[in-house]
Amino acid sequence: MSTSVLRLPVVLERTGYSRSRLYARISEGLFPRPIALGRRMAAWPEHEVEAVIAAHIRETPESDMAQMVERLHSMRATFGLARHDEFMIGLSGAPRPERVLPESHGLAKMTA
Repeated sequence: MSTSVLRLPVVLERTGYSRSRLYARISEGLFPRPIALGRRMAAWPEHEVEAVIAAHIRETPESDMAQMVERLHSMRATFGLARHDEFMIGLSGAPRPERVLPESHGLAKMTA
């Protein structure tokens, strides 16, 4: 999944929040934390901002919103990494995925 990152003015414009309200929502666990792009630069993944906006449209209760924000944060650790990519760059000790060959080859499974 590719994504863009949004700087603070764009997040404020899209959400309609004031700066103080945005940071209050972050403190309450109801809006994703920004990611660091440098020592003094931060932004929000666009798909996370869009997920929060969509939840507001659906009138999601705050308790469910907090759970969604937790899931978004936990998914950051593996964002953009498919299982194969993790293996290739050595981030996972998982065994190599198996490739299923057509039965015409006489083999049911063969490791890649």
